[in-house]
Amino acid sequence: MKFQISNSQARRRAHAALWLLLAAAGLAFYAWGAPTNPPGFFIDESSVAYNAHAIAETGRDEHGEGWPLYFRAFGDYKNPTFVYLLAAVFRVTGPSVAAARYLSACLGLLAALALGLLAARATGQRAAGPLTALTALLTPWLFELSRVVVEVAAYPVAVALLLLAAHRASRKEAWGFADAALVALALALVTYTYSTGRLTGPLLALGLLLFATTRARLRGLLTAWALYALALAPLLVYHLRHPEALAKRFGHLTYVTPESGYAEDAWEFVKHFAGSLNPWRMLVTGDVNTYQIASVPGQGVVTFAAFALALLGAWLALGEARRDAWWRFVFYGVAASVAPAALTNDYFHMLRLAALPVFVLALTAPAFAWLLGGGRARRAALVALVALTLAQGAVFRRRFELYAATPWRQHMYDADYPSKLLPAALAASPREVHLADSTSVPGYVQALWYGAAWGLRPETFVRLRPDEPAPAGAVVITTEDVRPRCRVLAASEPYTVCSTEGPPRRFAPLPDGDFRAELRGVEVPERVAAKARVKIRVALRNAGGAVWLARERGLSPLQLSAANRWLDPSGRAVVNDDGRGALPRDLRPGEEAEVTFDVNAPRSPGDYILEIDMLQEGVSWFALKGSKTLRVPVRVE
Repeated sequence: MKFQISNSQARRRAHAALWLLLAAAGLAFYAWGAPTNPPGFFIDESSVAYNAHAIAETGRDEHGEGWPLYFRAFGDYKNPTFVYLLAAVFRVTGPSVAAARYLSACLGLLAALALGLLAARATGQRAAGPLTALTALLTPWLFELSRVVVEVAAYPVAVALLLLAAHRASRKEAWGFADAALVALALALVTYTYSTGRLTGPLLALGLLLFATTRARLRGLLTAWALYALALAPLLVYHLRHPEALAKRFGHLTYVTPESGYAEDAWEFVKHFAGSLNPWRMLVTGDVNTYQIASVPGQGVVTFAAFALALLGAWLALGEARRDAWWRFVFYGVAASVAPAALTNDYFHMLRLAALPVFVLALTAPAFAWLLGGGRARRAALVALVALTLAQGAVFRRRFELYAATPWRQHMYDADYPSKLLPAALAASPREVHLADSTSVPGYVQALWYGAAWGLRPETFVRLRPDEPAPAGAVVITTEDVRPRCRVLAASEPYTVCSTEGPPRRFAPLPDGDFRAELRGVEVPERVAAKARVKIRVALRNAGGAVWLARERGLSPLQLSAANRWLDPSGRAVVNDDGRGALPRDLRPGEEAEVTFDVNAPRSPGDYILEIDMLQEGVSWFALKGSKTLRVPVRVE
């Protein structure tokens, strides 16, 4: 008997040692090189980190709001979970890129370990836990999500914790208050951690009905729902006070509009749902969006072995699902995790699908348990799959390291900002640097973040209003593409460090006789897809007698721009005012310049006329003063 107890203790110690070794290796794999790869700091990372620093120091965000539920940034609203976690870290470590990136790495590690614990509990096979955790650690999707300092880094672990809480409750005949409270807390964490969670959370809460097979469980479920509803009350109040805050961005991302019909929207949902589950994109191409953070182009986000194991596990779980509501909930979770992304315009968006890999990896557990419980053939297959996972994980890590040095990754993460741009600005003006941003690139937050991380005084940086010109002789870091008074000190797209020359320019309405332009299409498509956003290029010549002054800042009053409207074949306006392209530089009489800007194709297919004209903001369209417009026939398909 003593020998049996000792042998059991030895097995437990060996198992614990295996978990500790796996955790240490996983931490090394995720944290190694995190502060410098990706190089620099993505603009959204800087926004999250600066707000976390502000909360840690003052309890207020960058706009002075105390302990906000959501963080306003760039016209969008960031979710609170990650920001407050990072604030707690900064309270101990102080603000730094390293501390922020290491937090994300730890969250990725915790997600993998939670999935391993879930696998061991769901299958009753202890060895399935470390194998599932190892597979999760080497899954590119989870690695990439946890490599950057953004809200979604905390999302997989939130979903994994929900699965643990739901599994724990599912194994009880009656849910106690603690069970209901844990499930409700995990649902709230999913809802408040990432934007898609505001739909995924309620969908998963609804899916808990699968467990309500007895009256006792139904009472526990109702308790969980009541506690979850209580947790959602702050979100509802916030939405009522800020009606557009939580829904405005979705309106820009979705194909669902007041003009679209139910049948059209339903068909689009089916197509996008299927596209989100596309195996080719999971295994081979990954997310084709080149602006996707930390992703490696042409790299699958799920390993071949993990995908094969998930398919085998799904087949095995289907048999279990007839008698076990837990596996029915997992299958339901796969669909629920895809639904929010399927409502947006992208067909495979790895961030909006961030909950999906958690469910996919959960389905590998039955496969591992089956392989572990078989004879030599199954064990050989298991060894082969583990070896394939290790090999593909190593190849992915190598590609990730190599891609860090590419110009695109350097550009995406503003790697030149701390090494080249900010030092140049501070060298020219160490006490005061002005920040002037375009409407599309809010670069100010990079200065604020690095200023905090480097210990600079907050008053070092002066933000200019959108219509406020910089004073003469000022040093400015700007993301404006038109800089008429700029003596360039340093530049790295989209940033330029300028020393302004001369006083601010004075603008005036053009005389009526000088509203004269000659327009020529340089790059205008003859066919476009309905609802597509298309870039066009137009040459414009100053045919009047006055100098056309380029704008000073942003949407400067009285600025000159090329713009478009859409007409039907009879010349009647269909879309009256669409895109804008500001004058890129001063134009003297007779001079010509090219303007590039985006236009939005009409929703309905057919033949249209794309009409392009010049205008002076707040004064007049050139056509109204007798100038001739450019008209191009376009087929919308």
